[in-house]
Parts: sequence; C-alpha cells; structure tokens
Amino acid sequence: MSDPKPRLPLIGPLPLGRRPRLRIVGPATEPASRPPVDAQTSGVRWARQYQAKLRLTDVGIIVVAVSVALLARFGVEGAQASIGGFQADYWAVAILIAATWVATLGAFHTRDSRVVGIGASEYKQVANASALAFGLLAIGFLVFQVDIARGFFILALPLGVVGLLLERWLWRKWLLHQRHFGHYLARAIVVGNREDVEYVVNQIDEKSGAAYYVVGAALQEGTGDSVNAGDHEVPVVADFDHVADAAAAMGVDTVIVAGQPKGGSQYIRTLGWELEGTSAELVLSSRLTDVAGPRIHFRPVEGLPLIHVEIPHFEGAKHVLKRTLDVGAAFVGLLLLLPLLVVIGILIRIDGPGPILFRQERCGRNQRTFQMLKYRSMVETAEDDLAGLLDKNEASGVMFKIRNDPRITRVGRVLRKYSLDELPQLWNVLIGDMSLVGPRPPLPREVDGYEVHVHRRLYIKPGLTGMWQVNGRSDLSWEESVRLDLYYVENWSLTGDLMILWRTLRVLTHPTGAY
Repeated sequence: MSDPKPRLPLIGPLPLGRRPRLRIVGPATEPASRPPVDAQTSGVRWARQYQAKLRLTDVGIIVVAVSVALLARFGVEGAQASIGGFQADYWAVAILIAATWVATLGAFHTRDSRVVGIGASEYKQVANASALAFGLLAIGFLVFQVDIARGFFILALPLGVVGLLLERWLWRKWLLHQRHFGHYLARAIVVGNREDVEYVVNQIDEKSGAAYYVVGAALQEGTGDSVNAGDHEVPVVADFDHVADAAAAMGVDTVIVAGQPKGGSQYIRTLGWELEGTSAELVLSSRLTDVAGPRIHFRPVEGLPLIHVEIPHFEGAKHVLKRTLDVGAAFVGLLLLLPLLVVIGILIRIDGPGPILFRQERCGRNQRTFQMLKYRSMVETAEDDLAGLLDKNEASGVMFKIRNDPRITRVGRVLRKYSLDELPQLWNVLIGDMSLVGPRPPLPREVDGYEVHVHRRLYIKPGLTGMWQVNGRSDLSWEESVRLDLYYVENWSLTGDLMILWRTLRVLTHPTGAY
C-alpha cells in the first residue's frame, strides 16, 4: 500500500557550467539480499567492465545476424548490389549495415549503467535503436539509389533484434547473480532525515535487484551513530555539511538525497556544487508512490525543473493495441494447446463425477460480471462445502484461500500447481471478457467488500496472468495484492505485458504460491 506521507523533494535550479550528473529515482521493485559490497568489482569500474562485455557481444550478435541473413538470401557465392551506376559486393553492404547498427546502439546509450540490469528500459532502447538504424539505412539506400534485396534487409532485423534481446537477458541474469555476491554494485551514501534515510535504505536492500549498495548515511545530527535499516547496519559517516568530503574519502559512486533535508532546494544545489570535484553522481529519491517512469516527465520553465506526472488513461490507441495482442495470442494459444486441452478434459472426467469445466461469475471491467471458465479442480459439491470451511481461511482481506483445501481433487491439485486449470480462460480473453495480462479477476462478493480506492482494479479488464501471479500469487498478503494490481492498472504498457508473460512462463515451471 502507499506510504501514508509521500513527499517529493523540491528541486531548485542548478548553476550554469559543469554540473554533477543528476537523476531522479523512485522505489525499486525487485527483491534481493546481498553480502557486503566487493570494492574490487564495484563502483565506476564495474560499469566499464560490464559495458565492454556488452559491446563485444552486441557486435558478435549483429555480425552473426547480418551474416546469416546474407547467406540465407544469397548463399556462399554472394551477390552484388547496385549503388547508383556502380556495383558493390553485398559483403560491403552487410558491413555497412552492421557498422550502422552498432553505432546506433551506442548513440542510444543502450549500455549505459543507468539502464542496464533492471527494468524494461534496456530492452526498449535496444529495440528502438535497432528500428532507427534500419530506418536510417532504408532512407540512405533510397537517396543513394542502392538496389538492395528486401529479403536480406528484412531478415537481418528480426534475427538481430531477437538475438540482442536474448543476449541482454542472459547478461542480466548473470549480472543479478553476481550482485548477490556483492559484485557490480554502485556504492552510495544516503543523505536526509533519519526516517527518510531508513525508507530509502530499506527499499534498496529489500526490493532492488541491482544498482546500489548503501555504505553510509549522512544525518543532520552528524556521525557517531548508525541506521538500522535494510539487510545491514549503515554507519552514519557525515553530517549535512560534510557529505562531499565523506563521498570523496570513501570513493562512493552515488550520493542519494532522501526526502526533503533541512535547507531544501538551496542545500541540494550547494551539495551539487560540492560534488563536482568527486566522481559521485547526485540522485534525488522521489517518493511518488506507485508511479512508473514512463508517466514521469521533466518540464523546465525558466530554469525551474518541474516534474510532470501523467494522469492514467483507460481508453485510446494503446488499449486497442492491447486488445489486438489479446485476440491474436488467445487464438493461436487455443489452436496450439488444443491437444493438451483435450487430454486434461479426459483426465478430469476419469478422476471423478462432475463437469469438466467450472463456470464462475466474476467481475470484469467497470464491475460488469461475466462467466469465467476454468477446468474443474474441486469436487462437484465444492460451493456447498464452502460454508463449513470459512473459519479455516488463511488469506487476508476479502479473499478465501486454504493451502490444503480438502475439496481439491487429485488431478485438480496438479492442475492448480502448474496453473493448467486457468487455460480455458483463453476463451474469455478471445471473446473480450478478460485480457492476457491484468489484475486478478475478483468474485462479486469480494468487490462488495472493497474499499473505495480498491475499485480502481476494475478500470481495466482482469487478466489471465498479471503482477500478482509473477510475484507470489496466494502467498501475497491482501494489501500487497491490491498494491500490485493498482500499480499495473495505472502504469501498464505493452512492453511490460510482454515481460509479465515471459515471467509467467518461468513461474509455471517453478510454481510459487499456487494452491
């Protein structure tokens, strides 16, 4: 649930000339627990090492993609392209394409330490840079009358993009694994009031899969104390007047200003000046609760950097694209999974009496009810038996869950563990009652018990999967489930949906909270 006292730092104008690098960050989102940071493989050095690894593999993927496209289109013997009135070997054209692609990835800062390792920005920038590279090449070939085979040109792009995204994902897995051992982290000092410092350190230690390791805190009252927050005790290394000295002495990479320290914008501006002689970045921690990066924009007005937060929209072209994805994926899924669907139906029929499909009234968008389909995983009298089990409810809030529910059948227990009982909901997605990704579809009796703000879950269609499924499912508390659903409702994107679908595939093979 949201922080009861959200605060946003007031950012004053920074001086002209050389300024420290400034970033705004919000609460991170991925859990982690780390040992003390390894100074030999962290700090500024880790970024350079990691960027070198990415650059090398990026070039390798692009060269392979372009070469495969060339060989698939023309074979080993190759061909020649017409450039104006001249002829050039296609290998030369392939080298030009690869070089332009690599240069565009660099120009888009796809290997910047600010985007790698966490969130969807890295994948978006790789895809956008690749599309722009081929767009520029297409325009250049048209202007200079380069007669290039479309098959070769079109084949190289999807091969390369898929390869680059897979490569970045594999590197990210490796990076997150290394960070569990204290490697490849940016060392940070957090500045602010004790309450704000504890909040930021907790968020970084408990929910950050990457980026920072807090090595010190700066409080107004000064040194000689420690901050007990997160998964380690943070020493107080300075008061507000000596933050830059502590940053230089400790060789930290980042100074994070938490909340609104005494002195406000004037203090932040002065701290920025003092940090110019160090290698540390200046980061302002925003407590804009549950607002994702794409909704935050900067709008400077005569040197005053205003933060513009977009209001969520629940209609429009983005929702049309989401519906298009739902229809296409549900239709293909039903066709491909048809043999499995038939086998599951036969097993349910053999396991015991009762219908194969279970229909239950759920609330969809704008509280419109619909019949949600599931494979029957309980005995035929499950609804009648519910009253006698209410006193054993293990869930919080308005939900009902029992870890070892006696109503579940033998086949049903397997179906629930791997979420196979949810597959018939692809039909609900196809006909428009549900979406592939969205909030959990609630029962009408659950909706009747909602607080006012929880009704925002019903602003979009419920999902076959969602943030609740990839973050623990039934193991989540009611408050955490609501928070995740509300976050999704207001901040969803097509890229985020694709990432949730990918994470859902992993959850199905390693079930958590499914009972």
